[in-house]
Amino acid sequence: MATGSNIQILQYLVDTRELWTEATKTKDLEHVATRALDLLTGDERAKVLRFYFVADAKMALVSHLLKHWVVATTCSIPWSQTQLGRDERGKPIFLRSSPADNRGGEKQQQQQQQQPVFFNVSHQAGLVSLIVATNRPRSGNGEGEGDDFGDTQIDVGTDIVCTSERRDRDHKMIREKGWSEFVDMHADVFGRAETEHLKHGNLLLASAAYDDDDDDDYGASASANASAMTPGAIDAKLRAFYALWCYREAYVKMTGDALLASWLNDLEFKDFRAPERAAAGSTTQVGQPAGQIRRDCEILLAGEKVEDANVCLRSLGPDFMTCSAVRTPGDKELAMGIELGPYEWLSLEQILSDAEMAGGGGR
Repeated sequence: MATGSNIQILQYLVDTRELWTEATKTKDLEHVATRALDLLTGDERAKVLRFYFVADAKMALVSHLLKHWVVATTCSIPWSQTQLGRDERGKPIFLRSSPADNRGGEKQQQQQQQQPVFFNVSHQAGLVSLIVATNRPRSGNGEGEGDDFGDTQIDVGTDIVCTSERRDRDHKMIREKGWSEFVDMHADVFGRAETEHLKHGNLLLASAAYDDDDDDDYGASASANASAMTPGAIDAKLRAFYALWCYREAYVKMTGDALLASWLNDLEFKDFRAPERAAAGSTTQVGQPAGQIRRDCEILLAGEKVEDANVCLRSLGPDFMTCSAVRTPGDKELAMGIELGPYEWLSLEQILSDAEMAGGGGR
């Protein structure tokens, strides 16, 4: 948990890989995950069950649960009142009416709506990440009713990547096409200078991070013959690639814009470096120890330094990385004064228990 002024930042991870293991097909979740599915709206439930792969359906199910869970627990309201909407850019939000609304007409009600909690989720390779920002109550009883949550706008974004999920495919493509062509295939979502750094920069990682005996390959030029690169050298370059992807996804999600934002190619994480891999951990929900942290990457937008975004990239076990991004447009120092800590592991049982305590189930 991190705090700044009246702002509180919470970050959570849920591991879905060992959940509902009896389900081999998505439709099986209707029978083995009824307790969780009953907490969703009909539309959310339908979206979950449309996924072809059960692993994707499980991540989507937990993602939906987390959004309602954080609203119910943060605002101390019944689960049935955690009705989510979308802002003008399509980002999921929760709005609540202040007690004063009950004394006014429709126009006053619209003007009195508050956004007490801001959130964003991401998922990859079985893990789901959640970042939450709240305007902590400044008055009231601290139990939801009558609380004034303040009106600070807080933008948050999270992303999680797994460097090994597509490792075989990535290695095959790089050996067949070359590293530069692999990078060029994704150039439309990177900044121009970032693409050049990936292709020709020194993407050095500590030799201890990988298993190859030939340490010299870790600092090899990205333009080197891919067929002559060791698997460890390719892994080091891929780690840099996915670190950049994670940086950018978290930042763009923080802004609320899609990956096709007009300014996307003008965004640059200058001379970015991936965090070293963390030690191997268990695959259970208490495993995957956090590792090295990157907080100091310079961010540019159209050549101008971005000074209002607090961005933190960290390794999680040997294969995962998470990135958090926070800004407060009305007063940039509020966000910049927050030290973003590690993500906390959250169990499905905790989510379900809290939901049922809030009256959830049987929508």
